[in-house]
Amino acid sequence: MSSVKIYQSGFVALVGRPNVGKSTLLNAMVGKKLAIVSPRPQTTRQKIRGIWTTERGQVIFIDTPGIHKPKHRLGQYMVGLANSTLQEVDVVLFVIDGSDPFRPGDAMVSERLQHVTTPVFLVVNKVDAIPKQNVLRVIDHYRQQRSFTEVVPVSARTGDQVESLKELLLDCMPEGPQYYPEDELTDQPEKFIIEEIIREKVLQLTRDEIPHSVMVEVENMDLRQDNHVLYLRAIIYAERESQKGIIIGKSGAMLKQVGQLARRELEGLLGSKVFLELWVKVKNDWRNESVWLKRFGFDEEL
Repeated sequence: MSSVKIYQSGFVALVGRPNVGKSTLLNAMVGKKLAIVSPRPQTTRQKIRGIWTTERGQVIFIDTPGIHKPKHRLGQYMVGLANSTLQEVDVVLFVIDGSDPFRPGDAMVSERLQHVTTPVFLVVNKVDAIPKQNVLRVIDHYRQQRSFTEVVPVSARTGDQVESLKELLLDCMPEGPQYYPEDELTDQPEKFIIEEIIREKVLQLTRDEIPHSVMVEVENMDLRQDNHVLYLRAIIYAERESQKGIIIGKSGAMLKQVGQLARRELEGLLGSKVFLELWVKVKNDWRNESVWLKRFGFDEEL
């Protein structure tokens, strides 16, 4: 008699304080860049799903905004999104930066996880940057606070132990269906990914005062069949006139550089030529205005 193969599938949340490498880890586990990456805290604002499919199962990873003390309505939304995700998944990955000292933000996340009944993995990221004995001390510190289903040191940057982590997660998944086609890596719409890539380039190139106040909205997408070029028009929103000036730069140099970097990456991602038109507008204090938060896809009712 041949044994019946059980298909396992489920959802995994990546949580942690800002800037511990959750988005880099998501990209490493899926094998493709889905979430933008920046050294700026609170880069991730929405839930981003990455899908890993094998013959025996499917794992849907959910990258969440970093848990932090919110200072505006957008921040409240982001923290609420991360907290609500904890109730919807089969496994939680508590991602920490092993190269960084224990911070109040880590304590805040740890406290939120005290009442989580689903399995929690402690994922110690950036172990390529620290000696092995330091990794063991970090693990011991967190184990004194609570027990974990698994403790996995990884380097999302180099890929070290990422495959082992994925296999451990698949082992924890319940029996279930294949939620997405095997060749699908994310359920994010193309428009969202384009907006995020443009925002990433702004984060990379501008000063500290800019990143948190920037939002990008694609106004028009038009694939011209005659020349096979995707024409994109996008608006970069800032909160103050002074920020608008920085994003545009002297004689438009900064905006031109943002456009060049974004277009290059988008052409590789989309597999077609891209004509990208960028404009910068000011919307004062949009992070605290319900109408604009909803326009940008942030549901405040969370």
